[in-house]
Amino acid sequence: MSFGEKLAPILEKYKKLNIRHRSNQLMKKIGITTLALTTLTFSSVAANAGSDGNLHTIYHVYAGSEYVGAVTSKDEVEAVLEEKLKDVQKKFEDDQVEFNHDVSYIPENVFTAKKTNNQQVIDKLNTSVSIEADAYALMVNDKPVAYVKDEKAAEEALKAFKLNYVSEEELNELEARKKADSSTSLPPLKENETRLLEVSFQEDVEMKKTEATPEEMMTPKEAADLLKKGTLEEKKYSVKEGDVLGTIAEAHHLTTGKLLELNGQIKEDDPLKLGSELNVTVFEPLLHILVKKEVNKIEKIAYEKEVEEDSSMNKGDTKVKQEGQDGEKSVTFETTEVNGSQTDKNVKEEKTLKDPVTYIVIKGTKVTPSRGSGNFAWPTNGGYVSSKQGPRWGKMHKGIDIARPSDRTIKSVDNGRVVSAGWDSGGYGNKVVIDHGNGYRTVYAHLDSLSVSAGQTVERGQKLGIMGDTGKATGVHLHIEVYKNGALINPLEVL
Repeated sequence: MSFGEKLAPILEKYKKLNIRHRSNQLMKKIGITTLALTTLTFSSVAANAGSDGNLHTIYHVYAGSEYVGAVTSKDEVEAVLEEKLKDVQKKFEDDQVEFNHDVSYIPENVFTAKKTNNQQVIDKLNTSVSIEADAYALMVNDKPVAYVKDEKAAEEALKAFKLNYVSEEELNELEARKKADSSTSLPPLKENETRLLEVSFQEDVEMKKTEATPEEMMTPKEAADLLKKGTLEEKKYSVKEGDVLGTIAEAHHLTTGKLLELNGQIKEDDPLKLGSELNVTVFEPLLHILVKKEVNKIEKIAYEKEVEEDSSMNKGDTKVKQEGQDGEKSVTFETTEVNGSQTDKNVKEEKTLKDPVTYIVIKGTKVTPSRGSGNFAWPTNGGYVSSKQGPRWGKMHKGIDIARPSDRTIKSVDNGRVVSAGWDSGGYGNKVVIDHGNGYRTVYAHLDSLSVSAGQTVERGQKLGIMGDTGKATGVHLHIEVYKNGALINPLEVL
């Protein structure tokens, strides 16, 4: 056992003789204890070959009660410690900083200083002695989770944490109500108004004066972020070629749903961009805050839809009888949220402000047979035949032209199915072709507009469109052609 180690119990005995060494400029504390011993050691070291025959003073250095080693100059050690203290003091400005252990020195007179190693002792002190400053710990369920410089900073950190979930205006209004007469009932909420009822921590939270190292100290914002997330380091993953959400999630022990939740900017079906960064850190809050609110909202009452059947209307046809209109209601409810996630909602009052108007549509149920009777009706309301079937202007006029009716409605001559309805580039303009299902087929040309579409079933006399002069036409008229079993016939034979 070395001399210094033998002195450890003696050092404890003389702790009351400990003297503080202060630096007025830095407001620091470095415990330096010098226990003067008159012990002159005559041991094997006295006989060392390296002895010069003269007495030398060495110093046994202690950090608290732990023996560090022996040095030839305590001034050299103190200079290093003071420099270390100065560097840290700059960061803490006027706050007092100190070493976490008293550094003590016990002198010994020896004939040789061979067993000393100044640099080794200094290196060991640098690791075993740290610097601490006065601090306030944020305690959650009696456990320190963050350190800040003073009580004001601790209060700022807790307030910053609250402001993640409520506005400062709401918080100030709640505090003002608490200071006012509690017996006064709250007025009813205005339309779309929100009132904060309660903000409370679910864990036991307190601020405790203590000491902390520079590495442990945080700003109020950092402390608030740590309380919210449980960590100040967010792990990111850079997307590589071939990556998909499922494999990235699995590699980081996440579900795909959780990965999407952590990266709200992406959707499950979105392609991943090479090199883009995804957050893969699951936050575990150190503190949970319960927020209760009273909320009033003006909500819409969706109108209902009602269908009325009409046997006089063709099946597939509809007509709006009454347009729908949403109503309005005033709803007052209480919500409970924990760290921003709603956990409860209770409706307190609901009042209708405007009744909804039902949307009513009339639906036809009449089934029109697609097969014609063969008894053709006149395709217009009146009018006369302005041009008959036969040779005209050097070529065959396939049908007849009807002009100057009482109105321009064009009608189907018999029941049937619309084969085509649209523009014909061969000179017919807007054209409708109807297959009557009994060998007959009729063609209606030069229409200004169409009222039917291909595939539709029409009945005798049903409107097909409006008479016009589209395509190659010399004036407003209807050109109609009739085919029987594929062969062209004279329309006047059946109309």
